[in-house]
Amino acid sequence: MSESFNELNKELQGFISRQKMFFVATAPENGNIAISPKCMDTFRCLDLKTIIYLDLKGSGNNTAMNIQENGRMTMMFCSFDKDPMILRLYGKGEVVRQNDVKWSEYYRHFRHIHGKRQIILLKIDSAQTSCGTSVPVYEFKRERSKLNAWAKLNIMEIGKQKVSKFLKTYIV
Repeated sequence: MSESFNELNKELQGFISRQKMFFVATAPENGNIAISPKCMDTFRCLDLKTIIYLDLKGSGNNTAMNIQENGRMTMMFCSFDKDPMILRLYGKGEVVRQNDVKWSEYYRHFRHIHGKRQIILLKIDSAQTSCGTSVPVYEFKRERSKLNAWAKLNIMEIGKQKVSKFLKTYIV
């Protein structure tokens, strides 16, 4: 039922491209495992052994903290449509922040999304599929718009504060 791979072949890349959501898991040496759902067209396969995803603001930033501590990361893609399958990617993660030299090299793969925080890169050590026959069938309806709307307002508010400070400082 399960099958192991050393890299992402075209079939696995095709499976990934059809999924509307994926999960990221990291863990510190001591402490709780952090697992988060991700979505909004933020995942890209760069080559057979390298993937990136655009990490968005929201709750905490445990993924980045755990990656910086030990690099261990697992990603899971789960089919919720008529063809069941689960795919797990295991490897070492890297955090690429907006002020890092590598940012523009990776960010060009994404459309602009308000609320971007960083890019997470995964160098794949192995991949494993399993049947997924116990996963229920769900229908994708739409992406949520709240994060994008919140980020736009947050950017506008920061902009207003900067303009106000500028006016108070430089305009008499």
